[in-house]
Amino acid sequence: MTRPRPRILVIGEALVDIVTDPDGESVEHVGGSPANVAIGLARLDQPVDFATSLGQDPRGDRITAHLTRHGVTVLSTSHGQDPTSTARARLDATGAATYEFDLYWNLPHIDLPDGTGHVHTGSIGAVLEPGAARTLEALRAVRDRGTVSYDPNIRPGIMGDLDVVRDHVEGIIALSDVVKASEDDLELLYAGQSPSQVMAYWGSLGASLSVVTRGEHGVVFRVTATGEEGSAPTAAERVVDTVGAGDSFMAGLISGLLASGLLGDPDARTRLAGATLDQVRPAVDRGVATSGITVGKAGAYAPSLDEL
Repeated sequence: MTRPRPRILVIGEALVDIVTDPDGESVEHVGGSPANVAIGLARLDQPVDFATSLGQDPRGDRITAHLTRHGVTVLSTSHGQDPTSTARARLDATGAATYEFDLYWNLPHIDLPDGTGHVHTGSIGAVLEPGAARTLEALRAVRDRGTVSYDPNIRPGIMGDLDVVRDHVEGIIALSDVVKASEDDLELLYAGQSPSQVMAYWGSLGASLSVVTRGEHGVVFRVTATGEEGSAPTAAERVVDTVGAGDSFMAGLISGLLASGLLGDPDARTRLAGATLDQVRPAVDRGVATSGITVGKAGAYAPSLDEL
């Protein structure tokens, strides 16, 4: 008898980006790193639930409709009394942007949906209180039935003191099986340390697989079991923009690890904890492929499984 595929619960912010040009004209888009990951996973035919903090307002309804249209199930408890979060970007005549955030992150207690075998979190929602405490509760709750992945996606202007943020990030890594970060994240959190040093440290905290994305230089990754490190070049044939590239990589990586039986339940956690470089490479390659497609299109485009 075939086991049902594990459901993935993504926890994190979804917001509306409001971009205003020099003439005062504004355009609104749905944004948020975890929301992009949830959509990316759904586009790769993974069953996905999303826990976030939305207002009972038109912008909250727009976000819900956008996620639902892409196959993501937004938990009903995601709609609270606070307004929907926004990020305002004002463009000057040169195209440079200044940002102003209006963020609300009050999560209720999260009951893991039936069938949840993996939880992913990251970015602002993993560290901004009071909701971050609820995120940690969910990560601890899934440990006896599934696996965890994490993308710090550091935003220093929003998250606050980096020493405090670093401590919080490392606490989440200690609960995670997979951690993925960018070179920019490493420079903010561990200035002067190489990706190899940081990935080894994350392995000592508890991560079985650590990955660092390096833009046009591809990715480097490390398995804790053997201490082996590998790399993969970028798959981008052309770059239109890099919006959502890291989120697309994360979705591809999670999807690939699930397909390889290395995420999704306690036995998968054990397999990943003992995995070799060759065993995780197909998943890393899938992440490289998905992000390569994303940067070739405008905006946070999420490729389908067929496109791979």
